[in-house]
Formats: sequence, C-alpha cells, structure tokens
Amino acid sequence: MAEKSADKSSKYEIDMCNGPLVGKILIFYVPLMLSGLLQLLFNAADIAVVGRFAGNESLAAVGATSSLTNLIVNLFIGLSVGANVLVARYYGAGQLKELKEMVQTAVATSVAGGVILVFVGLLVARPALLLMDTPMDVIDYSVLYMRIYFVGMPFMMVYNFGSAILRAVGDTKRPLYFLSVAGVVNVVLNLFFVIVCHMGVAGVATATVISQGISAALVVRCLIKTDSAYKLVVKGWKISKDKLIRMFQIGMPAGLQGSLFSISNVLIQSSVNSFGSIAMAGNTAGSNIEGFVYTAMNAFHQSAISFAGQNYGAMKYRRVGKVLLICEGLVAVVGLVMGNAAYFFAGHLLKIYTTDPDVISYGILRMRYICVTYFTCGMMDVAVGVLRGMGYSVMPMLVSLSGACLFRVVWIYTIFQRIKTLPCLYISYPISWVLTFLVHMVCFCIVYRKLLNKTANSGQSLQSA
Repeated sequence: MAEKSADKSSKYEIDMCNGPLVGKILIFYVPLMLSGLLQLLFNAADIAVVGRFAGNESLAAVGATSSLTNLIVNLFIGLSVGANVLVARYYGAGQLKELKEMVQTAVATSVAGGVILVFVGLLVARPALLLMDTPMDVIDYSVLYMRIYFVGMPFMMVYNFGSAILRAVGDTKRPLYFLSVAGVVNVVLNLFFVIVCHMGVAGVATATVISQGISAALVVRCLIKTDSAYKLVVKGWKISKDKLIRMFQIGMPAGLQGSLFSISNVLIQSSVNSFGSIAMAGNTAGSNIEGFVYTAMNAFHQSAISFAGQNYGAMKYRRVGKVLLICEGLVAVVGLVMGNAAYFFAGHLLKIYTTDPDVISYGILRMRYICVTYFTCGMMDVAVGVLRGMGYSVMPMLVSLSGACLFRVVWIYTIFQRIKTLPCLYISYPISWVLTFLVHMVCFCIVYRKLLNKTANSGQSLQSA
C-alpha cells in the first residue's frame, strides 16, 4: 500500500486492501451515491423547472437531447475509467512515481477532451436531432439547449477525471462536498433564469454550465492543494506517453461501450418520438426518476472498480472475488428496494415534473417495465466494474455490446416492427440486462480461476483478507 502522507487529505482515503470489506465498501459507496444523485439533480432541476414553467414542448426538448448527449460524451467519460483503474492500481502497489505521472496525464486528457467536445456538440446538434426524428415543435429548443450545454464540456470532463482520481484512493467525500455547492447554485440559477429572466431551455442550460464550472474548479483546487502522492503539479506539467496509451487501452473500450450503448438508446428514443411529444414528455419524466435508481446502483459499479483495482494492484486476488460477491448482493438489495419504491410512488413523483395527466400516464407506463427489474441492470454493471478493475476492458465491452446494445437494435428492427407499442419497446431493457449479466459472470469465473491457478503454479503466495 502506498504510504499515506500526514496531511489532512489522508483522512479522506480508505485502505481497501486490508481488513473487512463490507463496512469499507459502504463507507466508500454512500458519499459516491450521494455525489451521483446530486449530479443527476443538475438535469432533474432542468427538467422539473422547464416542465413546470416553460411547457411540455420545452420538457420534451430537454429530454430529447439526453440520449444523443450520452452518445457523444460517453466515449470521453470512459477514459476516466482508465484513469481510475490505473491510479487505484499504482496506489495499491505503492508505485508513487507512476501514480504522479498518471494524475498529470489524466487531467491534461480531460481538458483536451472537453475542448474537442465543445466543437462536436456545436456542429452535430441539429443534424443529429433531425436524424432522430425529433418533432418540429421541439427541435429548435433541443438544439439551443444542447449547444449551450456543450459549452460546459471542459468543466464536466475535468470534474469527472478529477473525481475519478479521488475515488481511486478511496476519497468519495470531497467530490460530494463539491457537488453540493454546485448543485445549490444550479437550482437557484435555474429558477432565476427561467422564472425571472424567462430564458426557457437556454436558462437551464446556462445554469448547468455555470454549476459544472464551479465543481470543476473545486476538484482542481483539491488536487493542487493536497500533499499526497496524487498531487496535481501545474508547473512543468508533463504528459506520460506510456500512461496515456495505457489509459486509452483500458478506458477506450469502456467509452466505446458507453457510446455504442447509447446508439441503442438513441434508436429507442427515436421510436418513442414516433408516438408524439406527449409520449416523449412522459418518457423523459419517467426516465429521469429511474435515473436516481440507476445512479444509486451505479455507485456500486464504481466502488467495484476502485476496490478491485487496488486489490489487484496489491496482488490480493481472493479479495477481488469477495468484492464481486459483496457488491452484487448490495446492489441487488438497493435496486429492488429503490426500483419498486419508485414505481409504487410513480404517480406522485411524476407530478414533480408535470401536471398533465396524459404525460403522467406515459411516465407510469415506462416505469412499470423498467423500475421493477432495474436491479438486474445494477448486477450487470457490478460484474463489468470488477472485470475492469482487474484490467480487462475489451472483454466486458464485447459482451455488453452483444448482449445489450446489439440485442436491443435487433429487437427494434424485428419484434418492435411487428408489435409497435411502447410496452414492447420497454421490455427489451430487462431481457437484455439479464442475458448480459449471466455472460459477464461466466467470463469472470473463467478469468478468476485462471488467475488463481497461474498464481498457485508460480509458487506465489495468495494473499487474502
């Protein structure tokens, strides 16, 4: 384990390689979950404010951009997974020189990626939304929202990479503090720009950009001020070619998976668009509520990456297996409880976004098929997280793309073409999650057994809890 400095930063770090795992995973998980929920509140505040004060067209416009935005952004966000895995591995192995080089390289990559995304978003917004058959009564609003939103991409990238570095050493508390500040600013500015300034979708997009800038500034300040081994040194900033290549090798498959996953979601969004703006608005509100359940589960996916990464780096392979089992059990409980609770209270929750009964009925319809089975998605993601923490990135990418992305595309062009109903569209989600989870588990068992056998044959002692 890397030596911990005596500065105040060490109190935020978690020793993932020694002692009982359940308590440490939960200590790591809770701030991470709350951070994710706050980040999701950025978009939720946008949707709630425009739905209440700018009308159904604006609500549908904001929702119509989400799958397209994810398609573009996920490729770069995936690189932060590579940074997380490598920082965790170097930290667990006590390789301080490599750790410092990785931090410098990761932050530089985030800045460059953010700048690239600004231009991509500005250029592709309208033609891409037209390809998605976005209705003419909402497309101008969607284009405006998306273009302003992408101006803030450098801030989003810097925050995501910076928080990935902190997560890798066990610090999930400070990213929560940073997002708390930014979240309050976002909500206040949303209300001010929309209600007072009557800026509509432009107002909520501008508020999001400003709040993202605040969170990015806070995480950069944290990395610069710390005296720990992951300190960001701005003077004489150097990018390590080897670390950059390795980060791409691990992170690019994750980003590619996220982007290609989004293709299936874009196709589903396009299919939803064919049912009209009321169905779009209901789908937007329902999916936004589901987002809170997903974020709570996804925190276990990120926990699995960091815990598996550090223990793999420390060569404590049996603890990696324990990380998988514990995170799978915890995510199943959280997904079942939160998913079913969200569906049970769906009628009340959807009224936060709209008072239109038709929109609410469409939202309930979506949640009926997604929320109840959502725990299987969380279990699928945890398996992926452990494999990535161990350094396997291409394998889970191929499995996920085949079992989920490709499956949904085939479903849309076959089954859905015969039964053109929203229930037929939505049921493709849980089927794909279950199939993909089962294959991921088979892959983990094969990899894990080979790893233990190889270590045993080499005469190296297996370290356990």
